[in-house]
Amino acid sequence: MDKNERNLCWYSALFITLVINSARLLALRENGIMARYWQFNVAEYSFQFLFNYGFCIVLFTLNLGNREFLAGYRKRGQLGLYYFFNALVVIFLIGLGSISQHILFPNAHLHSLVLKGYITRFLLSTILVAISVRLLLLIRESQKKDYANAQLKEAYYQAQLALLKGQLDPHFLFNSLSTLSGIVREDPVLAQSYILHLSKVYRNTITNTETALVRVSDELTIIHSYAQLIYMRLEEAFCLQIEVSLEAQNAWLPHLSLQPLLENVAKHNIATRKKPLVVTFCDEDGWLIIRNNHQPLINAGYSTGTGLVNLNERFRLLTEREIEIERTNEWFIVRLPLLKGARSLAKEK
Repeated sequence: MDKNERNLCWYSALFITLVINSARLLALRENGIMARYWQFNVAEYSFQFLFNYGFCIVLFTLNLGNREFLAGYRKRGQLGLYYFFNALVVIFLIGLGSISQHILFPNAHLHSLVLKGYITRFLLSTILVAISVRLLLLIRESQKKDYANAQLKEAYYQAQLALLKGQLDPHFLFNSLSTLSGIVREDPVLAQSYILHLSKVYRNTITNTETALVRVSDELTIIHSYAQLIYMRLEEAFCLQIEVSLEAQNAWLPHLSLQPLLENVAKHNIATRKKPLVVTFCDEDGWLIIRNNHQPLINAGYSTGTGLVNLNERFRLLTEREIEIERTNEWFIVRLPLLKGARSLAKEK
């Protein structure tokens, strides 16, 4: 039994004992019906109360405890032996209580009616314990099913995320290599520097491969590194502005959310010194906003089409919220919902 289940057994045993022995208090009334058959004795009543409580605790422990005794027969489906040994335990405990009371209180006169009531109280206690045990077993089964369903759901989400990340990484690699091929032809020295920055971006990218959610500040670190690659290619034709508050930087969002957005902005928009590409990262009312001036290329080249669809799917799986996209003649805006106080969904082991 775990701690909560053990506490339930203790409180249930106390409740059963109080209910079963409350009638004995009627002997306190002079000329009452109980007073005719049994004279109230504090010490004797205390003994019977404590023995009844111990009786219930023993039955709970034998039927719900971790040790394989009575519970073992039930788990193996040997119900005949399970009920038989339970009956033997009940008979033994009733006999032990009767003998102990006779030894400790030899002057107490057990009228036949009182004796029958004595046995009846323990039989009622047994029935109430049996009902409580059954309820606790049903709760156990329900918890096991809930845990199994949670494990299956987690496995499903992990599989989905692994698939989506698998789609994302080749997309980034393809675009990076396409850019590198152009730089190699124009400036081999610059290409070497580009490769160094590219390796830094990949190092930052794979740092949290087992993490589903990361802080916004960590994602912005990747953005700073990736922006260096764009600066090397576009120079003064590219401008990055980061105006994210400290509160928003401490919020959470899915890993690798920002890099694909910046990647697509640089790939699918015109960037010249006369018409520089300006990308702004800011936050507002719990949303991280990525905005760029909309000046699309006529021929943007090959695109896998997984960027925004992939990102929206990851947000839906991990946060149960979706991203917002706004496209105008002047601006292209993506809003990402932030999670405040969220915990990382990284694997614990």
